[in-house]
Amino acid sequence: MADPTEPGTDLRQDDLAPADQSLFNNGQPSAQPPSSELDSACLLMELPAGQHQQQQQPPPPPQAVPQSAYLTLPDHRLPRSRSPSSRGRQHQRRGSGSSAASVDRDNLSIMSGGSLAMFYRNADGTDESLPCLVVSRLEKIPLKDFSSEIRANMDIQRFLKEATLLLDVEGANVECIIEQMLRSIFRADHESHHSSGSGGGGGDGGSVAGAAGAIDSRLDAKVQDAKKTLFLQANWMDYTYQRLAKTIKSISVVDSEGLITDNSWLCTMCSLNGVQKRHVAIARLSTPVNLGRSSEGVSFILLVVTPTKEKGTKSDIELGRTFATILADSEFRQKLLLAETESEFKEMLQGHAHELGEEQKIYRRKSLRTKDFMSQAFNYESSWPICNGIRADLKRRLSHYLSDFIDAFRDNKTIRKVVTTVIFLYFACLMPCIAFGVLNNSLTNGYITVHRVILSQCIGGVTFALFGGQPLIIMLTTAPLALYTHIIFELSQNHGLDFFAFFGWVGAFNAALLLLYAVLDLSKLMRWSTRSTEEIFAMFISVAFTVEAVKSVYGNFDTYYCDGNGGAETNGGNLTSGSDKWGPNLTLDSQSALNGSSSVGQKQQNCQRDVSILFLLLCIGTVFLSMYLLNFTKTPYLNRAKRELMADFSLPVSVLAMSFVGTYLFRNVQLEKFSCLPYIQLEFVIARPLPGLAILGAFGLAIPLSMLFFMEQNISSAMVNCPANKLRKGSAYHLDLLTVALMNGVMSCFGLPWVHGALPHSPLHVKALADLEERIDLGQHVHQSVVRVRETRITGVVSNVLIGLSLLMCPVPLSFIPVPVLDGLFVCMAITALFDNQLFERILLLFTEQAAYPPSHYLRRVPQRKVHIFTCLQLLQLFVLCALGFNSIAYAKLGFPVILFLQMPVRHLLIPKLIDENYLDALDKPM
Repeated sequence: MADPTEPGTDLRQDDLAPADQSLFNNGQPSAQPPSSELDSACLLMELPAGQHQQQQQPPPPPQAVPQSAYLTLPDHRLPRSRSPSSRGRQHQRRGSGSSAASVDRDNLSIMSGGSLAMFYRNADGTDESLPCLVVSRLEKIPLKDFSSEIRANMDIQRFLKEATLLLDVEGANVECIIEQMLRSIFRADHESHHSSGSGGGGGDGGSVAGAAGAIDSRLDAKVQDAKKTLFLQANWMDYTYQRLAKTIKSISVVDSEGLITDNSWLCTMCSLNGVQKRHVAIARLSTPVNLGRSSEGVSFILLVVTPTKEKGTKSDIELGRTFATILADSEFRQKLLLAETESEFKEMLQGHAHELGEEQKIYRRKSLRTKDFMSQAFNYESSWPICNGIRADLKRRLSHYLSDFIDAFRDNKTIRKVVTTVIFLYFACLMPCIAFGVLNNSLTNGYITVHRVILSQCIGGVTFALFGGQPLIIMLTTAPLALYTHIIFELSQNHGLDFFAFFGWVGAFNAALLLLYAVLDLSKLMRWSTRSTEEIFAMFISVAFTVEAVKSVYGNFDTYYCDGNGGAETNGGNLTSGSDKWGPNLTLDSQSALNGSSSVGQKQQNCQRDVSILFLLLCIGTVFLSMYLLNFTKTPYLNRAKRELMADFSLPVSVLAMSFVGTYLFRNVQLEKFSCLPYIQLEFVIARPLPGLAILGAFGLAIPLSMLFFMEQNISSAMVNCPANKLRKGSAYHLDLLTVALMNGVMSCFGLPWVHGALPHSPLHVKALADLEERIDLGQHVHQSVVRVRETRITGVVSNVLIGLSLLMCPVPLSFIPVPVLDGLFVCMAITALFDNQLFERILLLFTEQAAYPPSHYLRRVPQRKVHIFTCLQLLQLFVLCALGFNSIAYAKLGFPVILFLQMPVRHLLIPKLIDENYLDALDKPM
């Protein structure tokens, strides 16, 4: 770190020592990034080395040179270095009448602030101005144990009655806020002493005013004395360096960054001679304030003032540790932000202290190591030959089954979160159902239609939400399942088989295999699943969504955006339709889209450039509007609650708005619409006759299909149950797989499409129900971390019931949703899935200047070359998945589930030969 008093170096704000609070240039708050990020579930105290003593007021800065005077130094005597020989150098001052020509302006212009500070000190003979030394010491202290430390509960009960609370405080810097808190403390202390003394008679107005003035003077003096102790200060001319002398903060674990300092609150304390008892003040700021390094978004400030002569158990540190333990809980801080009155604020503090005591009686809080998480999830007794995992999951989840419903109605904020999540899930699941329904309708020549997909979503979603082990997982049909259905359709057509009968038998065998996997506890294999496997598959899903949207847009341009002659590619007088080349999302309301050909004359009639331009604009507009509203919380508009509401409704608002634009404002442009029949006919399809050899072939197809189900379901479950989401009710991998097997087996018998855990919908469901807290890292990047998640089944049940009721809206008004809006929704899902994808972050590092690298924990522990090698290996695995998943040869797609399953052995057997295990532990720890 540069020394601000080093000759030749200008005195700058970013040259100051790392501090909890740095004020520079007359008390302006620092905007520099934190100097270092520590963390865990403990408290970190910073105080000067040795016994803390009251700070003496520094002498006034040297008198400034009048504007009419000049500071001159001979050339050979300018202070160019901090050598001892420079201490005896003198300076001269010339009056305003001196000749300006005698001043060596060139020599004067190269004097730095540090050199000038050194020169002033020597000239005036004072030793307490710049340069000076600052000694600081960090010490880790444990959280207060409310179950065993008697003093902790006594302090809470006593000081909550007398504590000074300042709610919604306005302040630009820490000095202003601390001064408000000190004045409130000393004024309340004076009023309590005055009221307890003998009540005197009234006096005349002059004496009352004089007494008030005297009180204000004494109050000002006490505040200034306290500030001298609370702050470490150094002054020079108009510059001020100031920081809090003694603070307590918390350090915690963040999945993407490791251990970091919590920058949303701080505790400062001091001991004063003139104070007779201990005082506590808590200020809740109206908006988060940047108070310097490691304190970029402070919302709470805790101030403790104690007498100098107190025993150890009553010291300022012990009292600060008591209240700091309460504020260290990020979930509880979110609740304190919603307190409207001081009494409610105090009640919440008292209740949380009691909860901590009860919790600490049961078990001591320990930080869960991420690499042991999966092992603990599958740690159960193997007393039975089969079904041990299912029994363990039932034992873990049954005790929470009733609370899974009650927790949705705990408080007003929870109810609002549940309502917005239901609406989000309704649109986030219904739109893909329509899109995949259109895709299946095209790939199966109308056998699997939109209304069948919607009905399947309703049955599967409600069933899993009611009986699944982890209700936060979202059931959905996916692109790989649609492609697999296309393979079954082609085989049935090539061999003259009944499609529904063949489809039903494949689904029944797939359900039987999944049931076998669940009974044999094969989900234990997921303990070998790491971040690498899960993020590669999540990236593949994002690529698949993007490819489908691009295909749809390109196909529309190929159909409608003709050249000047209205011509297009022809083949023997016929023109290949965009629907035949690119799938379902192009011409959806015409029979020619299914037939795959049209005449040249028809093509010329369909040459409508306005259709293609509007198609592209609606797709881009849906993406832009949805992403803008999703990030609306980062704007200064409206208030916090309304910004969160806009972010929660980003998806439905964008879909409805762009549908209105495409359907009503541009109603003269004939956009493509999908077909949705108002009825559905179901029958027991596996009862239809099918040759025995075909049934045997259905079993062969079911083997890779079951592997696809196994991997996608368990990866979705792993991403939902990852430690970063802080779920409390436990996982249920085996029970989830059992539920998916049974419900898909039943739906296959009636010719309904299959569903399983979907990405990115499942992690997005968790975030929609979560309270999020923003953190700022060293590079000023804003990261969101989960504080708590409302684990409920209500959102899954209600949203899927509403999706089922949407069948009543077929064809009107569902058909009013333009196809490009669905494509824009695909792109939105692809983008949001990349937000916390570490693989995507490391891909960007390949094109990022090294000076702009973020301070990620793996970049601090792994050589840059190894990071890029690991990223390239993951990209190679992703390329293989895409090569099979998007292969034009239908039978090549059968190898996709096998390659997906082989990701785990590749990670544990081959990659360690290229990258050391200690580096892999930092790069690829389990999620």
